[in-house]
Formats: sequence, structure tokens, C-alpha cells
Amino acid sequence: MRPGPLALVLSSLVLFPVLAHAAGKAPALVGSWRLVANQEHRADGSVTDVWGSDPLGRLVYDAGGRVSVQILNRHRRPFAGNDRAAGTPEETREAFVGFLAYFGTYTVDEAAGAVVHRVEGASFPNLMGTDLRRTFVLEGKRLTLSTPPILANQRTSTYVLTWEREE
Repeated sequence: MRPGPLALVLSSLVLFPVLAHAAGKAPALVGSWRLVANQEHRADGSVTDVWGSDPLGRLVYDAGGRVSVQILNRHRRPFAGNDRAAGTPEETREAFVGFLAYFGTYTVDEAAGAVVHRVEGASFPNLMGTDLRRTFVLEGKRLTLSTPPILANQRTSTYVLTWEREE
């Protein structure tokens, strides 16, 4: 006797976490996450909110090992005109610097508490083809991702992003 459609759906739901785990994906990470905070922790001990006190961002991990990230400063000013290719240098710079997006694949090293994003496409071209390793802590509906120390703007900082699971 062949299983009916309901049996196939139910069996796939039961197998999903097992298959995701077996492929190097953490089932607990799968889903959509809303950015709550993006902080720069400097070597001197100071902390700043990179995208302000109310950042806008979305992180999505799917069961097939794909990741997508979009982060932006919600207070970017609109262009004077409606042609994004005809913005002034100032408009274009603010729009570009105030937005980061990338997509690719991911793997999880649960023992090390780390996730690696393999970037296929990105708003900042230099990220394409790179691996972005992040330590992670998952507590309830909160996911915290931390970068290793990064040299940028002539200082070394660790970036800590806090995400909240979307229902």
C-alpha cells in the first residue's frame, strides 16, 4: 500500500530536522530573523550602535542550506528623483553605505558554536566568494551572531548582531 499525501507530508516534517542536521545545518537556526541590534565593540571597550538604535534587517536561513541577509539604516534620506541610477554622489553614497545585503550558503559547526556564511552575491562586491565565520548564541527567540575582530576604519572591532525570531 502506498502512503497517502498526508503521510508523506507528516514524514517529511519528522525527517526535516534530521536531514538538516545531517547536512551541517542547525535546525534551530532555520527561519526568519529580525534585526534587534547591531553593535560595534571596539578594542578600547566602547560600544556603538552601527545602524542606530532602531536598525532594520532580516536574516533568513532555509533548510536547504541557503542564507540571505539584508541590513540597512532606516533613516536614509530618499533621492530627490525616482531614478536610482541618477542620484547625486551624496545620495548614492548614503544609500550604499547605509545598506548591506548578501546571499549564499551556510554550514554550522555546533561544537564550536559557529556558522559560516559562504557569500555568492553581495551589495559590497568584495564580500563575494568569501566565507564569513560568526560565533552564535541561541537563547529562546534571540540569536546573537558575533564577528571575529575586524580591522576597519583604522580600528579593530568585533560586531555583535542580535536577531529575534519572526513568527
